[in-house]
Amino acid sequence: MPVDGVVYPVALLLQDRSCLVVGGGHIAARKVRGLLAAGARVDIVAKEVLPPVRSLDGTPGVDRIEERPYRRGDLAGYWLAVAATGDSEVNQAVFDDGVAAHVWVNSADDPASCSFILPAVARQGPVSVAISTSGYSPALASWLKQHAAEHMGPELAELAELLADARARLKAEGRSTESIDWRPSLDWDMLDLIRSGRRAEAKERLEACLSP
Repeated sequence: MPVDGVVYPVALLLQDRSCLVVGGGHIAARKVRGLLAAGARVDIVAKEVLPPVRSLDGTPGVDRIEERPYRRGDLAGYWLAVAATGDSEVNQAVFDDGVAAHVWVNSADDPASCSFILPAVARQGPVSVAISTSGYSPALASWLKQHAAEHMGPELAELAELLADARARLKAEGRSTESIDWRPSLDWDMLDLIRSGRRAEAKERLEACLSP
């Protein structure tokens, strides 16, 4: 069931934020790994903890695994929660608690019980491309993500690093980075230069584009 209205895309900063995952199977394990990759601190509660989740015990960032049913009020103190139990009643309880406690909740494969939905994400270094269909078709989002990933080689991450260095230098010089037209430095030719090992030439071209 698709979500109502238009989604508002964001990129959450979860470093050292406490998050709760409710569920003990393969899907829950995948959600935990995604949160850990973002630097979150994760607690896990599940009526039955299966091997995919049990194997995460002791993983840096996994603070607690409890094998017990979810209890109302468990969300207190968390920034974000994911319900991945396969039980619509439990997922709904987590969502309802999230609404009451102002905690953002995602319920796996249940958009109606979500206050946020997870996009399909293609990553290359610091560059992330997120694709959402607002719950209409996760399969379409996944397909589009795969196509995006095919065009995201390591040269894209290198270009991002060059741009970050240039942006930091401009700020150090007291120049506004918002008033600069970055478009001349963002084309396929720049990526071709980096891809062929001509990083210095790409940097020179970037500097020329940014010259006042």
